Amino acid sequence: MQSNHLLNSLKAFAFRDQSTYTMKNLSLEIKWGLIFTGMMLLWMLGERLAGLHGEHIAQHAIWTNAVMVPALTIYWLALKDKRESFYGGKMTWTQGFKAGAIITAVVALLTPITQWLISAVISPDYFANAIEYGVSSGQTTKEDALAFFNLKSYIIMSFFGSIVMGLISAAIIALFVRRK
Repeated sequence: MQSNHLLNSLKAFAFRDQSTYTMKNLSLEIKWGLIFTGMMLLWMLGERLAGLHGEHIAQHAIWTNAVMVPALTIYWLALKDKRESFYGGKMTWTQGFKAGAIITAVVALLTPITQWLISAVISPDYFANAIEYGVSSGQTTKEDALAFFNLKSYIIMSFFGSIVMGLISAAIIALFVRRK
């Protein structure tokens, strides 16, 4: 129910100056939201293959932040694509931000299935390994680790984190991609 409210609010924001709402208007944003989600799944696979979800888990918190490079690149490419393909080479900051906000909504709405795929298919031992590392290194208690490292917690954090980071990314990148 809450995700429907978010989607309806984004539709109203994004299309208030257009007379009709069509899927064609959203096709680029949906495409780039799916590309972003695919990148995140591949990134998590890369982390697991590099041992960051197992033997090198102590370095996970450092290296996982590097995902910002492909994440920001995708937002930049997406807004550039929107400018060239939809707006004929000219786009205001507001138009770019709106496109980025819709991409963000697509990514956020996909977070439950994305997190399930990561935890059940890509890296099923991650939560157990993270709990063990957190407790054995003295960084947390077993109870706190169990409350933090689980699918429900990661779905919630990913949902809200994707919204915050997506909107910030969209706002900043739209400044650089706009063209009058």
